[in-house]
Amino acid sequence: MIDFKGISTAQVVHGEGQPVVLLHGWGAHSGLIWPLVERFAPLGYRCYVPDLPGFGQTAQPPQAWSVFDYAAWVLAYLDANGLERVHLFGHSFGGRLGLILGAEHPDRLIKMALADSAGVRPKASSSGSLRLKAYKAALGALRGVGLKTQAEQLRNWYGERYGSADYKAASGVMRETFVNVVNEDLLPVAARVKVSTLLFWGDQDADTPLEQGKLLERTIPDAGLVVWEGAGHYSYLERAADTARVMGHFFSQ
Repeated sequence: MIDFKGISTAQVVHGEGQPVVLLHGWGAHSGLIWPLVERFAPLGYRCYVPDLPGFGQTAQPPQAWSVFDYAAWVLAYLDANGLERVHLFGHSFGGRLGLILGAEHPDRLIKMALADSAGVRPKASSSGSLRLKAYKAALGALRGVGLKTQAEQLRNWYGERYGSADYKAASGVMRETFVNVVNEDLLPVAARVKVSTLLFWGDQDADTPLEQGKLLERTIPDAGLVVWEGAGHYSYLERAADTARVMGHFFSQ
């Protein structure tokens, strides 16, 4: 455990060589990165794998965070470990953080690999869009006339009825944080990424569909896309040995 920014943070450090920070997805933890680390570290890399705040054995943020707060935390994590520049791997939510770091702090990154990255806002169905607009209008009206209790009841009902599994599994600070995170469209940020980026994607990914990966490849100025056939949202786990091999070659060039 290490302590910085007032948060007690669990981490795994393994291997020797060039430093690589590996960031897990929402609702996950460092243990789900370990199968990749086992195969990747022997290629000549020292892997730093933290449990992000609110996940695994790391304490929650002190208040609801945005994805930019998490990115700032990653920078503090680098400083706490004495890491000036690193390669970065991010899966799903970890990919969101990679996009921000690659755009706003490219001086801290060497190269970046993202697997089934989140950050591209999915297209909403027409019925879903109408429902969301009606909900927001009703919520605003209740708050506008001071009916805070009724507004909170509506918010809780809507979240339970239409919220994702990740939203329903979260509570308190992390539920508010999840809303902040998923509502952030990072495609404009992706267009400003200044480091070479390799994207891994499963062609059967139902959470962040392959079309989002193709869009990121077109948007990030220097990006390539590797598609793992038959793999889903955790494509880097389903093809761990292949991912490690390709990523090791990419980082070594």
